[in-house]
Amino acid sequence: MDKKVTNLLREKGFKVTPQRLAIYKILATTKAHPSAEMIFNQLQTAYPTMSLATVYKTVDILREIGMIQVLNAGEDCFRYDADTSDHPHVRCLECGRVDDLYDINFSDFVGDVAKKTPYRLTGQQFYFYGICPECQKATVN
Repeated sequence: MDKKVTNLLREKGFKVTPQRLAIYKILATTKAHPSAEMIFNQLQTAYPTMSLATVYKTVDILREIGMIQVLNAGEDCFRYDADTSDHPHVRCLECGRVDDLYDINFSDFVGDVAKKTPYRLTGQQFYFYGICPECQKATVN
C-alpha cells in the first residue's frame, strides 16, 4: 500500500512525507469515512507538529491523484474514502455515521439519466439517509 502511494505521489510531482503516508493509511484501513478533523485528531499523538492544514492539503492531493474520493453526504464537512470504486453511501441522520453500500446495480438509473440529458456524464455519487441500527436501538430503549 505505502509503495503504491509513494510511487504515485512521486510520479505526479508531490513530496512523499511520513504525514502524507499516515493520512492515506488511515483512509485505506477504515470504513468510517473520516473527515479531515477526525484524521487530524487520530494522528495528533504520532505527529504533534502536524497542522489541520496539512491534512486538508494531503486529502486534496490524494483526491487529485485518484487515491481517494471526497464525499459530501449533506453535512457541514467533507468525508473521505480510499475506496474509489463507484458505490453509494448511506448516512445516519442521528449520529452521522457513513457506510458503504455494495452490490447495488444502479447502471439502469445512470443509463436513464444519460439518455435524458445532453450532458456527457463523467461520474456520479449516490447518498441515502436513514437511522443506523445502533441509533434505532437507542431510540427504542
